Amino acid sequence: MSSLDQYRYEYLTWPEINEATEAEKVVLLSIGSTEQHGHHLPLDTDNFLAHSVCLEAGQRDPQNLLVMPNIPYGYNEHAQDFPGTIHVTYEHFIEYCLDVCKSVAYAGFKRIVIVDGHGSNEHLCEFIARRATLETDAMVASTMWTNLVIKEFEDIRDSGMGGAAHACELETSAYLHLAEDRVQMDKAQDHYGGAAGSEGSEYLYVDLSKGWGPIKLVKWTSSSTPHGVSGAPTLSTKEKGKVLIDAAANHLVAFCKEFKDMPEPVRVDHRAVKPKIPTLPNLD
Repeated sequence: MSSLDQYRYEYLTWPEINEATEAEKVVLLSIGSTEQHGHHLPLDTDNFLAHSVCLEAGQRDPQNLLVMPNIPYGYNEHAQDFPGTIHVTYEHFIEYCLDVCKSVAYAGFKRIVIVDGHGSNEHLCEFIARRATLETDAMVASTMWTNLVIKEFEDIRDSGMGGAAHACELETSAYLHLAEDRVQMDKAQDHYGGAAGSEGSEYLYVDLSKGWGPIKLVKWTSSSTPHGVSGAPTLSTKEKGKVLIDAAANHLVAFCKEFKDMPEPVRVDHRAVKPKIPTLPNLD
């Protein structure tokens, strides 16, 4: 097998990494979380789903994609009342993930996509991608994998607003498709509201495909749901999950083709007088 048919970053040797950079492969980096997901889903849900989407995309287009090992811990302070949840402070999270992205850029890759699996990482991943783009000669994009399947989920969902927020109809369906044996559906319980929503409020709500309300308030998860669920996992099916995982992988492949062909950005300095300081790499 040619090294260019290999889509797993960690399976390559360093000379083969050089071949991948010369082929201008797009690198996919999934970032998740080790976190409670109710009584029915494992702690690895965010990691498993985000990384699985990347692997599915890699299988579909190995000549153009390279999938990195998953980063398994995220920003999760609000859920620590539930056993098993691992939290990394935002400073450490940002700098660690940024170092990973910079290392990939320093190896010669010009296009990197962060694929997030955990909602509370989302704004941090956007910041990491922005900094990596400004501080290297690579371009780094970010997304939550669920953002790729909003239309597809809306077409098949049975729950109402708030039915897809955490350990919900969407996530449980995806997990059922990928590894049904690890889902304890007999223990699934629905709950609307959760750490970032309030049932019946026109201002405070969150749903993976319907978005956030006009005001954001994130509380301790344990104060908002008795078992850690925000949504309607009892409405989940593996058939829905297949639709979602296939769509996410296909959208990711399509974006990466567009991303790979995107022209290099050319910075234009319009200042009449350029200061001698500061001289940080991301400034002057």
